Amino acid sequence: MKIMNVEEVIDLKSHQITESIYLQKCKEKLERDGVLVIENFIRPQALDKIRVEGKEKQGLAFYTNQQHNVFISDADPRYSNDHIRNKLVKSSKGCITDDQIAVDSVLRTLYNSEIFRSFLKVLLDEKELHAYDDECSSINLHYASEGQELGWHFDNSSFATTLLIQKPEGGGEFQYIRDVRNADNGEMNFSSVEKVLSGETKANILAIEPGALVLFRGRNAIHRVTPTKGDTTRMMVVLAYNNKPGISLSASARKTFYGK
Repeated sequence: MKIMNVEEVIDLKSHQITESIYLQKCKEKLERDGVLVIENFIRPQALDKIRVEGKEKQGLAFYTNQQHNVFISDADPRYSNDHIRNKLVKSSKGCITDDQIAVDSVLRTLYNSEIFRSFLKVLLDEKELHAYDDECSSINLHYASEGQELGWHFDNSSFATTLLIQKPEGGGEFQYIRDVRNADNGEMNFSSVEKVLSGETKANILAIEPGALVLFRGRNAIHRVTPTKGDTTRMMVVLAYNNKPGISLSASARKTFYGK
């Protein structure tokens, strides 16, 4: 397959990610809302190529069905098992990892693009962005078939960069509530988390269509993806970067998340 250049992947006329005015508008929206959705960020032809690669490699995916607390951390023995600090939710999905993404993949063109990385650096106030120094973590393609979901949780990282590749027939809604905790100050806000899990607090629903780029600050915003409905698998790409070189997931984390 011919390797596409970044201009064939991103519509740079519609999304002028190198222009200061466009950059400032995007940055203001991300800072104001905690989330930025750029519809039709990926050109249709490039999106089709990603979808084809995803379908061809779905059989290679490592599937997990896990229970975890919303803080994605070990249980705290100071609290009971049914306390919100330790209460378990369910997540289930499939994933193929960076080493399973083709050398000539559209995803690799986008991920390695200096134009794209420069765009992210401005939005995220980062001086540098680097790939993970392991074979699994930089580009992940996630699959959610019928009934699979991501339970309520907070991210440990400050931001997430994702692309929706294929939308299911039903379900698969991205739901979130901002500023539920302040992790940097150690304020876990258990009472507000309890209200989210009980359904007392109404969540925001993020409308996302295939081809959209989503930047989300999930460290203090609790969020989930509701169970997929129907025969069409939800496919989503996570593009993961670090602000320092030489960082990799531990062997135990790779085993847990990727099965290798």
